[in-house]
Amino acid sequence: MKGLITKGIGGFYYVDTGADIIEAKGRGILKKDGLILAVGDKVEVEIIDNAGNKGIINSIYPRKNQFIRPPIVNVDTFVVVFAAAKPKPNLVLVDKFLIMAEMHNVEAVVCINKCDLVTPKTIEEYRAVYESVYPVVTISAGTGQGLDELKDAISGKTAALAGPSGVGKSTIINALLPHANMETGSISEKTKRGKHTTRHAEIFNAEGGGRIFDTPGFTSFEIMEADEASLSHYYPDIDNYSGGCFYDNCRHIKEPDCAVRKALEQGKIHRLRYESYAANMEEIKNRRKY
Repeated sequence: MKGLITKGIGGFYYVDTGADIIEAKGRGILKKDGLILAVGDKVEVEIIDNAGNKGIINSIYPRKNQFIRPPIVNVDTFVVVFAAAKPKPNLVLVDKFLIMAEMHNVEAVVCINKCDLVTPKTIEEYRAVYESVYPVVTISAGTGQGLDELKDAISGKTAALAGPSGVGKSTIINALLPHANMETGSISEKTKRGKHTTRHAEIFNAEGGGRIFDTPGFTSFEIMEADEASLSHYYPDIDNYSGGCFYDNCRHIKEPDCAVRKALEQGKIHRLRYESYAANMEEIKNRRKY
């Protein structure tokens, strides 16, 4: 029968068939063929012990996308979360998650959490960085502010929350899915960063027929697949103007007759987005040296 892997721990996978949750292991041929099961996989599972709801996974359906860290598949939407305060936003890091979404052709929603901690002016300043490129929702998971807007943004989709530690991803899931019972962590007073609280990937059913992943590990993401030539393609607001540059291989940093920098000067590209692009370009160059 067909099912969805909702959790995997210690070589065991928990498959939701719609009627039951089956604890299963993958058939040996899958590993032999180089197929590693992941949360989000649609699979064919065979029940081998009705009393104990145990089974074996015989095959995997084709994936629309897959991620290595953490190992999840078939993501429709990335909800890229950052906090308006506590911790202070690091937009270069936030943009790395957006780059990841672009690389995998996954739609993205920018979610600004903890909006109750800052002024409306500050919220609008952060919103202005992204609203011309991505849908932006502003929420406070602690107070419930804006949660309906977030629910609408992910309704009927399989969504993954990504973002730096301490921005409230698990708190958001608790607010959206009280039955998930995610463990939440406090902000470290020493580092002002959040403590990791999610130890394995898991997927939960959401209202509206969608699902939500809770995942560890996205904070270790590095833009390993991007290079100097391709980076601008993963910034849609920059890529919109790159075709007008004098040089076909323009990196939009120091080259003359650069349409991207001209658009920046005209206010058509937000300066913080361009600064993020330049910082990530520098990281790629430095990585190449080693």
